[in-house]
Amino acid sequence: MPRPALPLALLLATLLVVPAQAQLPPQSQAAAQANRIVAVVNGEVVSRADIVGRARLFALNAGIAVAPEVLDRLTPQVTRLLIDERLRLQEVQRRRLPVTDAEVADAVRELEQRNNLPAGALRAQLNQIGIQPRVLYDQIRTQIGWSRLLRQQLGPSALPSDAEVKETIRNAQQRVGQTEFLVSEIFVPLDDPRNEADTRRFVDEVIRQLRAGTPFPVAATQFSQAQTALQGGDLGWVRKEEVDPAVAEILDRMPPGAISNAIKVPGGFQIVALRQKRESGRDIATLLSVRQAYFPFSSALDPNNPTQQQRDQVDKAQRLATSARSCEAMEAAARSGGNNQSADPGTIRLETVTPPPLRAMLASLSPGKASQPIITQDGVLVMMVCTREQKNLAELTPEQAQQQLLRDRVELLSRQLQRDLRRRAVIEMRS
Repeated sequence: MPRPALPLALLLATLLVVPAQAQLPPQSQAAAQANRIVAVVNGEVVSRADIVGRARLFALNAGIAVAPEVLDRLTPQVTRLLIDERLRLQEVQRRRLPVTDAEVADAVRELEQRNNLPAGALRAQLNQIGIQPRVLYDQIRTQIGWSRLLRQQLGPSALPSDAEVKETIRNAQQRVGQTEFLVSEIFVPLDDPRNEADTRRFVDEVIRQLRAGTPFPVAATQFSQAQTALQGGDLGWVRKEEVDPAVAEILDRMPPGAISNAIKVPGGFQIVALRQKRESGRDIATLLSVRQAYFPFSSALDPNNPTQQQRDQVDKAQRLATSARSCEAMEAAARSGGNNQSADPGTIRLETVTPPPLRAMLASLSPGKASQPIITQDGVLVMMVCTREQKNLAELTPEQAQQQLLRDRVELLSRQLQRDLRRRAVIEMRS
């Protein structure tokens, strides 16, 4: 949680302990620089250390060093983001909306899973480069509390009525055949036009890091002020009329996989990543549930000189491929295979499986029939298709329509409340 604000008299006394001309020892100078006050938000301090911690967190996610010039580019916008977060958390606390440590831990685990990281990896990375984990935890706590506040503010009107859901589905059915876009977003607000140049430089820096390989969900969680931030910026499937006209124009020209330049929208700048395109109401997919058993090699395979352990693992896989008649048998074999790989990789969309030979093999397998052993450099794999079904993934369900309506209402309210908090706040910037 943010540090409580110091009483003004105590703060002044602290600042006056060392005369202006006194020379501090190097370690004391570093500590004084880190604790330098950058802003006071309704009596609460945002320090230079807070800003550096957040900038370093972004640099960690981007895989770059925090060089002085990078920190200079990030500082103005990071300062603004921290002020907005402080305002949000103050409002959450004023309304006495608790956010438990368990909820923060759950959000961290979800973030790790979304980025294919093992449990505890984020905390370890933060500690390794000298970033206090609370930098990330405080940010997530604020996001959870703010979401809770918005839902409380909306009250009973937050949940769309059955009539509204039916109308949304009816409208979607009338648009069958139109183009839809699977989009991720980062929204960076701009409240004061005088800060546009600094904000634009920050947005351009984020785009540069995204194109250099920073995962979009990580950057969105760190810097987006949209309500989609906690979901890694995932906006879901949208049509052109559901987004700002400037964004719609860009999406229409973007190829899947591309990241946009900064887009000026009401209230700030938006960055969008286009993940997929499809025709509205038409996305016929072949969905497979499969089971797999993996037999790892103790060393990398040399095809011309396999070890005895590797021969034994291939023999096990061959016996399973010949004898297995059910997915339960595959699960049992996976449990006894001596590795931690899950027998159930989850629902698989056949059309997206790579490489193509693996896709062709799965397409040819009848349910309940095991594949021939698939030998890799690190082990051997046997797969079985349990079920196969065709489904229209683009068909809007009542649950999806409800979530779409709720998301739009929450986002609109969030931006309105943030503007109100800034207008009412007493914010003192320090040089």
